[in-house]
Amino acid sequence: QVQLVESGGGLVQPGGSLRLSCAASGFTLDYSAIGWFRQAPGKEREGVSCISTHDSSTYYAESVKGRFTISRDNAKNTVYLQLNSLKPEDTAVYYCATAEFYASDCYGIGGNWGQGTQVTVSS
Repeated sequence: QVQLVESGGGLVQPGGSLRLSCAASGFTLDYSAIGWFRQAPGKEREGVSCISTHDSSTYYAESVKGRFTISRDNAKNTVYLQLNSLKPEDTAVYYCATAEFYASDCYGIGGNWGQGTQVTVSS
């Protein structure tokens, strides 16, 4: 069984930065990737970024390319999402999940989701 716990959200001004953490336990290597997803009020959940559990390949949504960076620390079983140059439209609950990704999308698989962490970008 996989457990995922997010942390690091908060309130930040436009242009600011945050680092989200996703601490994983269980059989995460059974899945090809770990991903970060977000859901804003009244909007569908979207895939933000994914990272392979077996190599260094990554996926980023167009809306976050050049601003967000995903990384993985295997020794700590933790996946990070560095959020820079934050915009009000980045406001959402951010979730991590076991995932798959291709060139055009990343999506959750296996039903393993964390509880989410709120990111609010506002002046």
